[in-house]
Amino acid sequence: MFPFWSNNWGNACYGNEPISRKTRLERKLGFLRSMRDDLETKLAGLNAAIDNVERQIGQEDVSQV
Repeated sequence: MFPFWSNNWGNACYGNEPISRKTRLERKLGFLRSMRDDLETKLAGLNAAIDNVERQIGQEDVSQV
């Protein structure tokens, strides 16, 4: 079930009992934080790759002069 916070009912893992609004929001917050952390990790990797390529281009420019 995705997104898991979209209704007032639990899922089979939690016994299909009603879930409070606060619990839904806490789960949603945890999910969104997890997504953010994953995206921050990917962004850091992309920034490192970009820096590496820019450094290599700079080194080639110096060696060609």
